[in-house]
Amino acid sequence: MTTLDRDETYTPAALPRPVVPGRPLPLRVAVPLAVAAGLALLVAFPPYGVWPLAPVGVALLAAAAHRRRLRAGAGLGFLTGVAFFAPLLAWTNLHTGYLPWVLLSLLQAGYLALLGAATAWVSPLVDRVRWAWPALTGLLWVGQEALRDRTPFGGFPWGRLAFSQDTSPLLRLAALGGAPLVTFAVALTGGLLVTAAWRGWVTARRHAPPSSTAPGDAVPGADSPLDGPPAARGASGRRWAPVVVPAVVAVALTAGGLLVPVATAGSGATVTVAIVQGNVPRLGLDFNAQRQAVLNNHVDATIELATRVAAGQQRQPDLVVWPENSSDIDPLRNPTAGARISQAADTIGAPILVGAVLLGPEAGQVRNAGILWRPGTGADLDQLYTKRHPVPFAEYVPLRDVARMVSKQVDLIRNDFVPGSTPGVVRAGPVVLGDVICFEVAYDEVVRDTVTGGAQLLVVQTNNATFDVAEARQQLAMVRLRAVEHGRPALMASTVGVSGFVAPDGRVSDATGFNTREVVVRQLRLDDGRTLATRLGWWPEVALAALAAAALVGAAVLRRRQRVRPG
Repeated sequence: MTTLDRDETYTPAALPRPVVPGRPLPLRVAVPLAVAAGLALLVAFPPYGVWPLAPVGVALLAAAAHRRRLRAGAGLGFLTGVAFFAPLLAWTNLHTGYLPWVLLSLLQAGYLALLGAATAWVSPLVDRVRWAWPALTGLLWVGQEALRDRTPFGGFPWGRLAFSQDTSPLLRLAALGGAPLVTFAVALTGGLLVTAAWRGWVTARRHAPPSSTAPGDAVPGADSPLDGPPAARGASGRRWAPVVVPAVVAVALTAGGLLVPVATAGSGATVTVAIVQGNVPRLGLDFNAQRQAVLNNHVDATIELATRVAAGQQRQPDLVVWPENSSDIDPLRNPTAGARISQAADTIGAPILVGAVLLGPEAGQVRNAGILWRPGTGADLDQLYTKRHPVPFAEYVPLRDVARMVSKQVDLIRNDFVPGSTPGVVRAGPVVLGDVICFEVAYDEVVRDTVTGGAQLLVVQTNNATFDVAEARQQLAMVRLRAVEHGRPALMASTVGVSGFVAPDGRVSDATGFNTREVVVRQLRLDDGRTLATRLGWWPEVALAALAAAALVGAAVLRRRQRVRPG
């Protein structure tokens, strides 16, 4: 019989008053709840975007794992993780086969298994102080994401609760404490929901005979942890309080996000920026075999923009942004590629931020870079950003010999991308850019470092040609959070879409279609100020994660007291 087959519970810690333990949910209920939790979390994210389901998913997992043994809690968390991550990351198997998708999904589900075990572990704290449940839920989610965002090989922050809230009032909390605070608020709301729904509370009964209820039995009259309102147990004025109060607080917390002030427009100079989405001949991994065609698409689209500018049909841009991989031919070593980019820059009369793959610095190495190409002078090597966080097993292969034993496909990555060492602060004439490349937008410090380095406009250069529109929209949701977090206008430039501009309050403008060739131009007002989130940096996450660790220690103390108490 497996651990999940047992409907077991812990014996609660010794308390100042006698406490009657309750039972966990029956397994036949907990397992479907765990799966439903993962599906609810999934639907909260783009392309579905039903953000209220994120706290619902949190609540369902919290209910399923409450009062269980650690292995059972871990098993239920793993079920939630598989139901959530497998479909969320389905875009990873479009062109690379099923194995990378399966391995990545299972790895990410493992972190929710740890969350499920932690939820079970802190059950004594919840049963001792009912109103601690929402805060504990929020702290554990932040702690889990802090770990998942950094391990292994630098972590994979995709699927953070904060990134599901791009159209939610809670998004505005990013200006106060970044993504960790938004995640905490979402999980706190989920904890309030489960607090309102749960009925089988462990209650102190001063006059209950010590032998009236054996350890592990349910409270008399409350055999189901989700039984009906305790109408017979309290005065009419109090019987609904355990339900109404946390539910009202959950709604008030969410709506209260609208009261958080965020920047609506910058207070600095105005610049005109063009995004060129040149598109690729074919979606898929072989976009790289079409390198010259992809470069030509972006050059030709830029020259067409110059024609419209000359005819008075479009405003003259101060800056043109091309996406990641717009020139996979190294323009610093290939004269033909460099000449074509120079032709585009000279014709449009504005600097172009080019997403390029550069060879070196050593044999067998390459760099994923954003390089400023100025009209008349060409490449400005002083304004070059090299991606600081290459993606493991996609842009480089750690432990290649070991990875080869799992899949020979690792050898498709012949050259390892080497990371850069400096933040993506690019000075492009009238504007200072904060350049991050593709998945880097998911990493808090990579983005923040550009703002503290002086960036006035956040730029995300990305290539979605190997993925699909779901991945592109999930990434755009991250850009929206970053714009609010740092009070900066932002943009995302993609080879195939979705590209677009984001205001400092998170509103999206001029979003392009997917797998299309489009050019969008917009005036932006810059900003040099710093939000509270920018000033605080990673300290909100450190504080919340430390409190999560303290909660785990506190639960251990309660459990130890129970074990050593006589009888």
